[in-house]
Amino acid sequence: MIDLIMKDILGTPAILVGLFALIGLLVQRKNSGDIVSGTLKTVMGFVILGAGANVLVQSLGQFSSMFSEAFSVDGVIPNNEAIVALAQESFGTETAMIMLFGMVVNILLARFSPFKYIFLTGHHTMFMACLIAVILTTGGFSGAALVILGSIILGSLMVLSPAMLQPFTRKVTGSDDFAIGHFGSFGYFVSALVGKAVGKNSKSTEEIKVPKSLSFLRDTSVSVSLTMTILFFVVAGAAGPAFVEGQLSDGQNFLVFAFMQGLTFAAGVYIILAGVRMLLGEIVPAFKGIADKIVPHAKPALDCPAIFPFAGNAVIIGFFFSFIAGLVSMMFLPLLGLKVIVPGLVPHFFTGAAAGVFGNATGGRKGAIFGSMANGLIISFLPALLLPVLGSLGFQGTTFGDADFGVVGIILGNLIRIIESNGIVFAALLILLALLFFLGSRSKAKEKEQNPDVA
Repeated sequence: MIDLIMKDILGTPAILVGLFALIGLLVQRKNSGDIVSGTLKTVMGFVILGAGANVLVQSLGQFSSMFSEAFSVDGVIPNNEAIVALAQESFGTETAMIMLFGMVVNILLARFSPFKYIFLTGHHTMFMACLIAVILTTGGFSGAALVILGSIILGSLMVLSPAMLQPFTRKVTGSDDFAIGHFGSFGYFVSALVGKAVGKNSKSTEEIKVPKSLSFLRDTSVSVSLTMTILFFVVAGAAGPAFVEGQLSDGQNFLVFAFMQGLTFAAGVYIILAGVRMLLGEIVPAFKGIADKIVPHAKPALDCPAIFPFAGNAVIIGFFFSFIAGLVSMMFLPLLGLKVIVPGLVPHFFTGAAAGVFGNATGGRKGAIFGSMANGLIISFLPALLLPVLGSLGFQGTTFGDADFGVVGIILGNLIRIIESNGIVFAALLILLALLFFLGSRSKAKEKEQNPDVA
C-alpha cells in the first residue's frame, strides 16, 4: 500500500499535480464539467510535458553516445534517476517515508509560515528525499529520528527553495501567479545574481535583431532545429560514420541520422512548451481554491520548464553556454584532485536553460550567457564534491546532477561528519533551519514594505 501511494501516485508528478488541481476545483465548488475538464487538462499538460522530455532525453542520449566516442571521455555522469534507482534497494523505505512526511511538513509550513509555496515537482521531491535518506543513514541515523529529521529538512527545502527564487521568478513572468519548485534553484539564483552584476544595459535575448531574410529564426522551433542540427552534424562527423551507422542508426547514413536527431530534439522542445502552456492554463486558476480556503495566498511551485515560454532564445543560449562551462570544467577537476564529471546533456539542458532565462531577466544577453556558464560550473564541481559524502553510492559511476542536491548533500554530510553526536546534529540542523526561516521572514517583510502587492 505504501509503495502504491508513494511510488505510483505521489511519485507520479502528473497525478500529484492533478490531485491538487482537483482539490482546488472542489473547494471552489465548480460544476462537475469544469472539475473533470480542469483536472484532466492539468494531468494532460504534465503528461505532454513528460512526453516532450522523453523525446528530448532520447535525442540527447544519442548525442552523448557520439560525443563520448568522438572525444574518448571517461568519468562520472550525473543522472538523478540513475542514482535514485541504485539507492532504492537499500534506502527505498526511508526514501518513501521522508517523502510522505516531507510533503506534510511542506503544507504545514505553507499554512503557518510566511513562505506560501506548495512544491509540486513530485519526482524532485523523491530525489531529494533519497539524498537525505542516504546521507542521514550513512551518518548513523535510523528509525523515527531519521524520518522526523529527514522530513523536516525536506519540507523546509520545499518552501525555502521557491522563496529564494521568487523575486527573480516574478521578474521573469511579470506576475506572482506561480513559483519554481525545482532543486536546481541554487544555480538559477546564482545565475540571476551574475546577470545582475554583469548585464547592465544589456538587451534581452528576446530582442535579438535579425535581417529580414533571416526573420524565420524568430520562430523558436526553427532556430532550435537549426542550432541542434548543426551540433549533431559536428559531433556525428567527429564520431565517424562507422560508429554512428554501426552502433546507433541501424545503417542509416550518419548525416541523415544527425539531421533527424536535431529535428527530434526541436520536436521535444516544442512538445514541452505546449505541455507547459496547457498546465499553466489550468493549474493556476485551480490552485486558487487551495490558496483561498486551505493555505491562504499559497502559490504552486512548478518544474523549471514552466518559465521556458517566457524567453525562448534564452533557453537555447542557456543550454549551450552551460554545456560549454561543463566541458571547460573537465580540464580543471583532475587538477584539483576531483573525479572528472562528464557533462550530462539532460541536466545541462534543463538547468542551463532555466539559468539562461533567469540570467536574461536580470542581465539581458550578457546575463543569460554568464549566468548559465556559472550554472554549468556549479553542476560540474558540486557533483564531484558530493561523491565522497554519498558513502558506497559514490562509487557507482553516477551521482546527483542538479545544484541543490550538491549544496544540501555537502553541507548535511559534512555537518554529520564533523559533529559525531546525532543529538547535537539534530539540534544544530533545527537551529539552522529556524535561522533560515527567521532571515527569510525579515527579508520577505522588507520586500512587502517596498512592494505591497507581494503576498
